[in-house]
Order: sequence, then C-alpha cells, then structure tokens
Amino acid sequence: MDNTPITIRKYTDFDEIKADEYRYWQSRPAHERLDAVEEMILTAYELKGWKIEPDVPRLQRPFVRLPVPWR
Repeated sequence: MDNTPITIRKYTDFDEIKADEYRYWQSRPAHERLDAVEEMILTAYELKGWKIEPDVPRLQRPFVRLPVPWR
C-alpha cells in the first residue's frame, strides 16, 4: 500500500475548485498531462463502444496553417 499522505480539502465555491484543479494540472509535467488526455480519450471511446485500432493515423483532416498577426 502506498504511504503518501492524503490531503482533504473543503470548498465553498465551484470557481475555487476549478482554480485549484487548473493549478494542479499546470504543476504537472507535459508528458503527464498528455497521458491524462490520452486516458480520457480512450475512456470516451470505450463508453461509446468504439475501438481505437493501433497504428492508425490520428489526424483525419489536413492541418491548415493560419497566419498570426503578431509575427
């Protein structure tokens, strides 16, 4: 069993919860955030009953480069 301490927080406002959640994810490294996104995508596919085939190109539409006015 993991012996890391557990922190319990009480919130009184939904905006406070969202701000804390945002701070948490911003503190995590990029690879961990991407892993979390991939896990959410896989879960969404499973909920819909779809199966993601391995080694299939993920981009179904071509990228379009848009000019940015500040460059």
